Amino acid sequence: MTRAAALLLGVLAIAAVGGGWTTARTEEPVTAYAASSLTSVFPRISPAARFQFAGSNQLAFQIRNGAPTDVFASASPVYTQELLRAGLVEKPRLFATNSLVLAVPRSNPAKIRTVQDLAKRPNLKLVVAGAKVPIGLYTREVLKRLGLLRVLRKAVSQEPDVKGIVGKIAFGQADAGFVYATDVRASSSRLIAIPLPPRSQPTVRYEVAVVKGTKNRAGALELVTDLLGEGGRRELKQAGFGLP
Repeated sequence: MTRAAALLLGVLAIAAVGGGWTTARTEEPVTAYAASSLTSVFPRISPAARFQFAGSNQLAFQIRNGAPTDVFASASPVYTQELLRAGLVEKPRLFATNSLVLAVPRSNPAKIRTVQDLAKRPNLKLVVAGAKVPIGLYTREVLKRLGLLRVLRKAVSQEPDVKGIVGKIAFGQADAGFVYATDVRASSSRLIAIPLPPRSQPTVRYEVAVVKGTKNRAGALELVTDLLGEGGRRELKQAGFGLP
């Protein structure tokens, strides 16, 4: 072996050892529990993070029971504030808003034109979320304001999150359901949005908080900073969310 070759091998060996040492010291990717309605946008804001998407109430329950996560993003302040009072998260930050629409399949077999038609279709198959899921809370608020709570009797399914509602409608298992405007936007090839009267719209606010006791607080703070920063706001706006 020539002296030059030996020297090259030595350099490569040092680089390999150095590379392994750096990898060993690299922190784990930040983990975030996030509302189901954020599924399409959050990975674009923080591609390296690991996400678990579900109903905000389910995620809050898991955090209360010690599930290891670094960040919690909720589709309702109810659950971030609940965890704050329990001393489980740091101060929540408002980062987005949304609105509700009535979603129907593109084929619209029930011929629904307005929300009032829900009460006029005797064989209507309505899909909703459970009363503790944010979209379920908002749905009941809309129906109460419109004097239409009775249409809940037509519900054929109580879904655990908004994605369940979207799926049931998109695949023809239901005639209609209340979802976020951003959900129809993300599934526009399958769904049509029927707007709701402005007076019936609830205030839909999304909050994010760092979970106390996280082993990756630096990564959690970085994700929140990205979310609240120019890039995060741009992605949220492109997805149809409102900005506070």
